[in-house]
Amino acid sequence: MGEIMELAFLKPLFDRPGPWASVYIDTTRATEDGAKIQRLRERSVAAQLIDASADPYTVRAVMDRLTHEPVSGAPPGRALFAAGAEVELDVPLALSPAGTDATWSILPHVAPLAGLRGDEPPCLVAYIDRTGADLELRDAHHRESLGQATGKEWQGRGHRTTPADRHEWHYRNKVENNWNETADIIAGEIARQWPESGAQLLVLTGDSRERRAVHNRLPERIKVVTVEAGNGSRSPGASKSVLDRQIAQACEAYAHDRLESALERFRIGRGRGGEHREASIDTGLGDAAEGVPAVVDAARSHQVATLLLAQDASDAGRDVWIGPGVDEVAVQRGQAQAMGVAKPVQARADDALLRSAAASDAEVLLVPQGMHGPAGGLGAVLRWATP
Repeated sequence: MGEIMELAFLKPLFDRPGPWASVYIDTTRATEDGAKIQRLRERSVAAQLIDASADPYTVRAVMDRLTHEPVSGAPPGRALFAAGAEVELDVPLALSPAGTDATWSILPHVAPLAGLRGDEPPCLVAYIDRTGADLELRDAHHRESLGQATGKEWQGRGHRTTPADRHEWHYRNKVENNWNETADIIAGEIARQWPESGAQLLVLTGDSRERRAVHNRLPERIKVVTVEAGNGSRSPGASKSVLDRQIAQACEAYAHDRLESALERFRIGRGRGGEHREASIDTGLGDAAEGVPAVVDAARSHQVATLLLAQDASDAGRDVWIGPGVDEVAVQRGQAQAMGVAKPVQARADDALLRSAAASDAEVLLVPQGMHGPAGGLGAVLRWATP
């Protein structure tokens, strides 16, 4: 399955000048000598940073952070990013890194996070019942309450005896009308919060009839990314384990479909035999860029809508030239100087492109090994066709 890489939390790293210490370390302690192994890992981090000429104050800050890790409840791995004698970001990883890797470079080496952090698309969950809904924004790393949508008061809660004839009909009709108004209120609140939430997927949970009523009232742009799950409840203390699994499955399916769609657009935009521009204009899907020079050109003009990064990208570590500005990136030093960069410096292509993607709010998708993606492992679907 492909993964959607979250970039927003990385923006502060790109706003601060380097050089940066970037550390990826396995923190599992499954064996009896786990503590000893961890000390060896930490020594390896220090040795790698010193060999790379990292300043001693930043090395010390990294080592202090690593040695204070709690023994219990440690994640499978951690990624640390430090500059100027401060650890700016400490990220728990969902997967253990393959070995210990510590680098010292002008940009933070964030590219490995795509395959190790376990990102999920941000998801808005609506826990619905006849009185309203609780709204929650969640991803693989945190949950946040977005408040409630409260419907009209109605008299159907609890036991009530009603007359049998037309009074019964009027009572039921009133209850139904109140519920319809409540469903309108819930759908309206979801639509109001959707743009600002940043969510990419909506999950409606509760009784099937209530979910369906809200689903039917949603704007079409939200309907197309909405799924229903029947195992959630607003009741305090209700178990959410089954719902959590359903949401994880929905996020996985969404990420897979998103990657397949992006790759299809990329292949059409790329076209055959260098005819990608004509193909993209005919389909209206936008152009595609493949390989470091083309993707760098697109990134410089904020043209990248979706950056495709393969797990086994052979071009990822290729050097490019950058300046302090996020759009100051070039394949050749002379190009960077022609752009007005007084002192261009070298950086990895993947990290430089991720810096540009974060600044322009581009989407980043990880293409798994074995899946046919861009040649060299770096490509992009563009926001508009190249003239």
